Amino acid sequence: MLALPQPLHAKKVTEKETSSDLSQPLPNPEALLIEVYQSLGASNLHKAQLKIDELVLAYPHFQLAHLIRGDLLLMHARPVSSFGAAQNATPDKLKDFRDEASARLKAIREKPDPDLIPRSILQLRDDQKQALVVDAKRSRIYVYEHTAGQLKLISDYYISQGKLGMNKFKEGDQRTPTGVYYITSRLAGAKLPDFYGPGALPLNYPNEWDKLNGRSGSGIWLHGVPSDNFSRAPLASDGCVVLTNPDFLKVAATIDIGKTPVIISEQVEFVNRIKWNADKQVASKLLEDWRIDVESLSANRLLGNYSRNFKNLQGENLNTWFPKQQQVLEGAREISIKLRDVTQFRYPAKEEIIVSTFTQDTVIGKTKTSLRKRQYWIKEASKWRIIYEALV
Repeated sequence: MLALPQPLHAKKVTEKETSSDLSQPLPNPEALLIEVYQSLGASNLHKAQLKIDELVLAYPHFQLAHLIRGDLLLMHARPVSSFGAAQNATPDKLKDFRDEASARLKAIREKPDPDLIPRSILQLRDDQKQALVVDAKRSRIYVYEHTAGQLKLISDYYISQGKLGMNKFKEGDQRTPTGVYYITSRLAGAKLPDFYGPGALPLNYPNEWDKLNGRSGSGIWLHGVPSDNFSRAPLASDGCVVLTNPDFLKVAATIDIGKTPVIISEQVEFVNRIKWNADKQVASKLLEDWRIDVESLSANRLLGNYSRNFKNLQGENLNTWFPKQQQVLEGAREISIKLRDVTQFRYPAKEEIIVSTFTQDTVIGKTKTSLRKRQYWIKEASKWRIIYEALV
């Protein structure tokens, strides 16, 4: 069997799973797994058997549960010292089951403190009511509710990722990308092969930062599993983020197409509100200082906001791109800039990066324009500078 966890003192999970039609409540599979192992730790084989039977009955396609149930049945006859002793599974398959069990149990024991916030989310628009945060190391997706500028963790679910891990670079590399993405559409399961379960939520991979860094590929989705499966191993997809079918349906029910951000990280950093507010103020000040420098009509002041390594998707560097942006200001004596509907994220990358998206309302004389822009700010030494900017 798996190594038994120590008795838990964390708050018990009360959230309930729902069936594929979201109408019949089902027990939380991870909570039942915890109870199975707690019972074994207390040498209560009978209670462990009752809990695993309940789990198999609720989720008849949950292969991991069937494997554990086989071990428990065998324990009634003789000692069991190895995981999957009652099965004929291959070593690779047993490793998959062991990894899934470990990820699920660890997620319950190490559930994020509700008072902590993912450092990656700095600011959302008022109409962005939720955000999805994927933590590859924990094999977990966290669903956050956004109300009046505040984030609240409302649920979290087990996920599978690419067979070869994270940091997708090219088509077919069986890796899951890291970055800030948006859900672009909703694909119904009835129009997809059974492999994807009840549906899929495509992401806008590759985004601008991916393209700038030579990353390619397509078809990165959030989706479910075949109808005869319950879940997959932590490393099992061709690059997509995969949930159980009941969990996928619950996540899919909360999202807004084009609005819900999906931040995929190798490991999510959770911070307290003091640290989060400090990060948010830094990001806000960058935009405000940039806005003031645009209004100054001083090309030199504005240029100081941009990195010498600036480039855009058309291959232009700062020397060719910046003069074109200044042409619209020629002859202007006064300009008024307002920024609204701002979103800001700390990008999950090795470098320190902030991605800011906003609507820029500009008034020059009697001319008024509104443009949606996105900027990638990178920290070079101790100075934040814009390394990419474009309309979205």
